[in-house]
Amino acid sequence: MMSRVEPMTETPEIPEGMNPNAAETWPSAELIESFLGDSRYDLHLGPGNDVTVAADDPEALAAARRFRDVLSQFGSGVTVVTTMSGGEPVGMTCQSFSSVSLDPPLVLFVPAKSSRAWPLIQRAGRFCVNVLGGDQAELSNQMASRGADKFAGVDWEASPHTGSPVLAGTLAHIDCAIHAVHEAGDHYVVIGRALDLQVGDEPGDPLLFFRGQYRTTATD
Repeated sequence: MMSRVEPMTETPEIPEGMNPNAAETWPSAELIESFLGDSRYDLHLGPGNDVTVAADDPEALAAARRFRDVLSQFGSGVTVVTTMSGGEPVGMTCQSFSSVSLDPPLVLFVPAKSSRAWPLIQRAGRFCVNVLGGDQAELSNQMASRGADKFAGVDWEASPHTGSPVLAGTLAHIDCAIHAVHEAGDHYVVIGRALDLQVGDEPGDPLLFFRGQYRTTATD
């Protein structure tokens, strides 16, 4: 539930398992409040897809459109990144997810600086990446929405390692502590250290995003 933001101190305690360097970019309470605007979606379908470009700059518009169109040729899976904040579940849909390292086990996701969910995830110091199945496009859309209880009607349970929501029916989940955060243009690159990772109970096809649309590997 995104409407609840807990009071923050100037020097918050670093959560257990979190790299101290990752705390350097913790946003202020004022900055988090500035993110809670009227925009309808908190969807992260790849860097560049949600960039605001001045409408009176044809060259910039053309460059942004070309960037988006070219990068849309790279298909990827769709995930929901979750955590707990102030006793409430937090989640955001995110396409920009990848494995990074086997030793140590690291993964990454890339939230926009304008994200409402990311500051809450960062302050929690931990998160869970839920890998969506081909029949979970509606769940993806719900977790991308703003202004409503994202978890209404969603079946989930707290992970035993971080307490982050593990969504029912997903293909897999990776439970993580934040390892490092790097500023990258209009996004952050968030590196997480995997504390636990599990394959879902039921095998299935993945939910994919390709050329601006949901897809899956299932064939008739």
